[in-house]
Amino acid sequence: MHMADALLSPQTAITMYLASSAVAIKSVKEVSKENNLEKISMMGVSAALVFAGQMINYTIPGTGSSGHLCGGLLLSAILGPYAGFLAMIVILAIQCLFFADGGLMALGANVWNMAFYGCFVGYFLIYQPIMKTRMNTRMKIIIASVLGCIVTLQLGSFSVCLETKLSGITSLPLGSFAMIMQPIHLAIGFVEGLITSAILLFINEYRPEVLNIGRENKLSMNKLVAIMAVLVVLTGGAFSLYASGNPDGLEWSLFQEKNMGLNEDDYGVSSSLSDKAGAIVDKTAFLPDYGFADGEGGTSLAGLVGSAIVAAVAALIYAVGKLNRNRTKGNFE
Repeated sequence: MHMADALLSPQTAITMYLASSAVAIKSVKEVSKENNLEKISMMGVSAALVFAGQMINYTIPGTGSSGHLCGGLLLSAILGPYAGFLAMIVILAIQCLFFADGGLMALGANVWNMAFYGCFVGYFLIYQPIMKTRMNTRMKIIIASVLGCIVTLQLGSFSVCLETKLSGITSLPLGSFAMIMQPIHLAIGFVEGLITSAILLFINEYRPEVLNIGRENKLSMNKLVAIMAVLVVLTGGAFSLYASGNPDGLEWSLFQEKNMGLNEDDYGVSSSLSDKAGAIVDKTAFLPDYGFADGEGGTSLAGLVGSAIVAAVAALIYAVGKLNRNRTKGNFE
């Protein structure tokens, strides 16, 4: 669901930057109030896992399309919604700047569509209420994960429809475009829900404290982080080689002849702002499209390097927030 700059007008892109920035500022303030040093390592490895997971497109049978993990709800369940949102910003920004995945001008919209709904709507309105019920814990995790991912991907995909319509990209009525986007993302959301529940069930079994579940931990935090780090390496360095080559839900909706049928080499709008944003990404993206510039290989390297960068930046952001909070408290004591 990573939008390219050509899908947005500058006015819409700036509006989405402002909206996402407001939520990011709120998230920074909330995270700075936390006092959990163990979360530094979890923030890094969880963000890296989502980055690596997003590299693996899974085929949606019978459609010619594919989907990939979004990760907002997963990160929120592990880290909390505010830290999860900041981790998603790190992931999406690094994907854009270093791998040319999603436009720089469109980054605000991508953060909103892929992070806001999962981290806040999915967590506060679906995941958290279900987890407070008296159902069996495993069943709660499965239902909350699947339902949360389905609903938030529906919201995110509809936002894409709305943003492109407001930008004047498509001549199709909003309802017609939504009728293409929503069903395919329903299937993608269902698969993401199963993936999310599988990871959370593992954490619940061995380190329930991470999910705020009051039961004895079978693994230390260091061992859990180590296991997740191994999964990151395997996912980014090996499993990514077997990702589906089918277009993702957004590309499938836009460029398939039976859908919108846009020309993939000539579509959307151009502006001086998008041209400048594109020029920046051209200079910063050292592994465009998760591979070498000549198009031959580089996927495993991209997965490993990208995961490492995401882990380091996400952990650093949380650590700096803790340091700043402690210094501020010290000045008033």
